[in-house]
Amino acid sequence: MTQTPPASPDPARKDIQFREFVLMCACLMATNALSIDPMLPALPEIGRDLAIPHPNDRQLIISTYFLGLGIGSLLFGVLSDRFGRKIVLGSALALFALSTMICATSQNFAMMLIGRTSAGFFAGSSRVITVSIVRDRFHGDAMARVMSLIFAVFMLIPVVAPSFGQAILWVAPWRWIFWVLVILASLFLIWMALRLPETLAPENRVPISLRNMAQTVGLVLRTRSSIGYMLASGVVMGGLIGFILSVQQIFFDVFDAQDIFPIGFAMIAGCMGLGSLINSRLVSRFGARRMSQGALIAFIAIAAVHMAVIWAGLETLVTFMALQSMTMLTVAFTASNFSAISMEPFHKGAGVASSFQAFLTTALSAALGSMVGRAFDGTTMPFTTGLLVFGTLSFLIVIWAERGRLFTRPNNAALRKPDGDFH
Repeated sequence: MTQTPPASPDPARKDIQFREFVLMCACLMATNALSIDPMLPALPEIGRDLAIPHPNDRQLIISTYFLGLGIGSLLFGVLSDRFGRKIVLGSALALFALSTMICATSQNFAMMLIGRTSAGFFAGSSRVITVSIVRDRFHGDAMARVMSLIFAVFMLIPVVAPSFGQAILWVAPWRWIFWVLVILASLFLIWMALRLPETLAPENRVPISLRNMAQTVGLVLRTRSSIGYMLASGVVMGGLIGFILSVQQIFFDVFDAQDIFPIGFAMIAGCMGLGSLINSRLVSRFGARRMSQGALIAFIAIAAVHMAVIWAGLETLVTFMALQSMTMLTVAFTASNFSAISMEPFHKGAGVASSFQAFLTTALSAALGSMVGRAFDGTTMPFTTGLLVFGTLSFLIVIWAERGRLFTRPNNAALRKPDGDFH
């Protein structure tokens, strides 16, 4: 029987430099942001062209994408654990581009929702497999640092995406937003195929079987920190989904500020990118738990202040943008750190664990966020109430996951060192 030479993976691992690796991972994960944020300024126009009756129903263009994303997340990590990261991710990106073409050519609302759900399903690969690729190289606080760097680059996309979408609307119909997305996805696919080495070592490949999947999922469910931080992430990210679903109506209908929507959204989203960059600098020093738990407390406090401002009748566009920017800053410290903490126990079977994590967090956050979006009543009250409730519930889950011991750090220096050999 022919065996793969043990030395062959090492040269391939050095084919890509660290900065290019981070940039590529960020672009792959940004597929989701590019599929959501540029659509926001186009929702009224899409609604008119496709005869969508109720303004809140336009949110389905976003929420059905998240539905497909959650379902797809269950599949692609399992496939990548068996067949490798590159072939599965590449195939899914190609099918994502095809699904987006359906959206670009849709003639009715039903066809649009079918295309969006399908696109979300195949885009589930970009998040799940990218996290698995990072876990193949790093773990612990080192993984949290790398994920923060990826999020810092990734968050540049939401900053410019609404302006990007608005710019397309100035020169072309809304359908060209989807056509440009097809082009970008194709470019990402070519870049990945040419430059990214296979990161899954042959000895870590896991045959597809219900037993293997059940064992990994069982380990997740039995590991208090893993399931706890997955649940906490899903709950707190429900606030972010609620923001994405509501923000267009908040700017347009509540504050009559549609002209500055791209700039306002960019300022708010930019704070999340800034937070990710700060986290990448500090997490190796202070630890993922300390950073994320402190940020979650700040998240709750800001939401409480925002509620008080609304109750006092002092809510304006300025207060909304200022407080929401601060909220997004704290979200940046929870997203990547929660993900890294929950993935700590998984080296072998990282794809299955990442799939389960992505499915659970996406399904939970999409369900909670959709509740917030559908509750929009022409004010910022439902959205802000959701932030406060979700933040508090997430904090209670973290307390449970840590057995009441907050702001600790695992006494294991290895968690702060990379597995990989490139820098």
